Amino acid sequence: MSVNAVTHLNFRGAAREALTFYQSVFGGDVAVVTYKDAGNVQAVSEADQVMWGQVAADSGFRVMAYDVPSNTPWDQGENAFFVSLRGETAEEITAYWEKLADGATVRQPLGPAQWAPLYGMLTDRFGVTWVVDVVSEYDAS
Repeated sequence: MSVNAVTHLNFRGAAREALTFYQSVFGGDVAVVTYKDAGNVQAVSEADQVMWGQVAADSGFRVMAYDVPSNTPWDQGENAFFVSLRGETAEEITAYWEKLADGATVRQPLGPAQWAPLYGMLTDRFGVTWVVDVVSEYDAS
C-alpha cells in the first residue's frame, strides 16, 4: 500500500495558468480535467475551467489545482488550498477517512465519483480541508 499527501491549490479561474507556471518551474507533466470533460458543468462560462489538475515531475514534485465554481464561496485568504490524500485501495482510504472524520465537518461524503472509486471532502476539527480519494486512471473519452 502507498498513500501520498499533496497540496491541492484552489483558484477562481486561474488554475490552468498556475499549473502551467508550476510546470515551467519544476518540469514534469500537466494533466487537466475540465468541468466539461467530467460532465459536471454548473455554469456554461466555467465549462473549460479546471475541475482537477496536476503537475507531476520525475523529481517527486506534485501539486494539484482546481477552479472553485462560482456557486461555491472562495476566499484566497481562507481556503486557498486543500490537502489531497490519495491512496491505492478503498480499504486504505476508508480507514484514513474514518479517523480524519472524528470531529470534522463532512463537505462531500465518502463515496463513488465519476473520476474515482471513492472520493470525499471534509474539514477536520483543526480547520484543514482534506480531499480524499482512491487513485484511478481517468479516461476523458
